[in-house]
Amino acid sequence: MVNSTLVVTLYVNPMTGNDTNTGSRLSPFKSLTRALKVTKIPTIIHLESGTYNAASGEVFPLIVPGGATVVGNEVNKGAGIVISGSGEFQSPSFGIQNITLLLVDNASFLGITVTNPSAKGTGIWIESAAPTLSNNTLSNCGREGVFTTGTAKPTILDNVFVQNTASGLVMAGYSQGEVRRNVFQRNPLGIAISDFAAPMIANNKLSENRTAIALSRNAQPVLRQNLITKNTQGGLLVNGNAVPDLGNSEDPGDNIFRDHIEFDLYNATTQKLVSVGNQLNPSLVKGLVELLPNNRVPVNTSPSDSSTESPPQKPPLSPCPLVPLSPPPLPASPELNGHWAEPFIQALASMDLTHAFANGSYQPDKPMTRAQYAALVAIAFNPFPKISAPDFTDVPKDFWAYSAIQIAASGGFVGGFSDRTFRPDQSVQRLQVIVSLVNGLGLPAVDRDVLEVYSDRHTIPDYARTAVATATQRGIVVNYPDPKVLAPLRLATYAEVAAMVYQALVAIGRTSAIKSVYVGLHSRS
Repeated sequence: MVNSTLVVTLYVNPMTGNDTNTGSRLSPFKSLTRALKVTKIPTIIHLESGTYNAASGEVFPLIVPGGATVVGNEVNKGAGIVISGSGEFQSPSFGIQNITLLLVDNASFLGITVTNPSAKGTGIWIESAAPTLSNNTLSNCGREGVFTTGTAKPTILDNVFVQNTASGLVMAGYSQGEVRRNVFQRNPLGIAISDFAAPMIANNKLSENRTAIALSRNAQPVLRQNLITKNTQGGLLVNGNAVPDLGNSEDPGDNIFRDHIEFDLYNATTQKLVSVGNQLNPSLVKGLVELLPNNRVPVNTSPSDSSTESPPQKPPLSPCPLVPLSPPPLPASPELNGHWAEPFIQALASMDLTHAFANGSYQPDKPMTRAQYAALVAIAFNPFPKISAPDFTDVPKDFWAYSAIQIAASGGFVGGFSDRTFRPDQSVQRLQVIVSLVNGLGLPAVDRDVLEVYSDRHTIPDYARTAVATATQRGIVVNYPDPKVLAPLRLATYAEVAAMVYQALVAIGRTSAIKSVYVGLHSRS
């Protein structure tokens, strides 16, 4: 069925606008309050430069409904576009609160600076909702920049939390969601996590706070690849019954703690914590903590190290022989029957291309590792080498996927990290799969306009937007359960990788198309 929903676009300019205008680009509203009042979902509200406060006509708190996207200056983290004010909100969990904004359902809030000058004021309140916050600056709030509670499941990406009176971010109640690639600087607490909250905290930089992360009550966050440095008191403080996930043998923490005076990690509870693969100073670890090493070097959190395609090119080599992968392929398991990706996986099986799935049975909804992905693309495309594959320090020659990794790397489908590791057991992200297929196949670039098909296109990193557009145009991208949601940073499952590899084979003319509503390009029709 054709989705004919029209997205309304409104414009607001606090300097030249008028709330009696139509809200068009040439006739903007003066206040965001007015734009939100006339909003018909779905809506995109563009904010022009200026200060949005009571003097300019704003009535606080501002409530951004589900389906609405408020956009300012994403490139510069909201520079020049400031929402400043406070109003009372009756929270079901915490009673009356002074807040600037309430984000409801799946609202999006992008590229804006938020300040709540009120004593004990919160910039953005999220309660039992799943909004997206990206490329904002939360600063000089009377208490914290963002507060989440209830069953909130926000996506908080690439924001700056700086100089708030109590905390940058507080997550309470049963909050989950993802907090990635943010900067927390010069707050008393960078991140405070309490109650039963269990978010993913990954790839953030926390520096010059008093304490970077403080946990209390029954909090159970997952901490991965964070840079926690130069906080005046310490790095991670664990109180109450909190139990952070600091890594395991299959998924090391890769957090870096350094340049602290009192502690890198302070476990003030009676429960022993286990830290695997984190970089800490043992003399600054206090309380019951077992430090376990990992044979992989912790990941640098800077974008330049996130997926560095390795070493200097050498003259092309002849293709490596494709050795059988172990264990051999097995018949499809009951988990596959009726699965949305069954046609794709069965088609690959009929082409004898499912060796990489052999792990006791097909497990379509299990995340795929980098080694398994390399094995699949090596056998599916058997690429001619473009560069000399490096000898990755963590892939010995007797490793089951050694030859496949060499083929995929020399063919331009996969690369290593700057520390010359491959990290074969690390799960691969959907975005990494998409970029890999486009680069490995050498597909010509297309215009980025095609990305408008995705409701979460703002979550695509700029460096990957052309590749994602190319893959979308060529029908390679497969999105389940919603074809309009790309979810680029989510871990890719066996099913998703199988479907996209099959679609890539279709794109280069090696097999016939399988009709599916989950192919990204299909959602434009």
